[in-house]
Amino acid sequence: MSWTDYTCLGAFLLGFVLFIVGANIYNAIVGYSGLYLSIGAIMAYLVIFIYKEFTQQPAQPAPVTTA
Repeated sequence: MSWTDYTCLGAFLLGFVLFIVGANIYNAIVGYSGLYLSIGAIMAYLVIFIYKEFTQQPAQPAPVTTA
């Protein structure tokens, strides 16, 4: 896993924990910030993943050698 995977996973987990804590203590600001942080982490991961897929070079076929 790359550092972007770990960063997005950490942001998602932090957002999930904030959402659960906000729901538990009835604090809407904490809950919504956790929800939006989780959604933002997923969106950032998808954008980075799609960008990497579109910018990679196509695979070159192996040259055929005859003996």
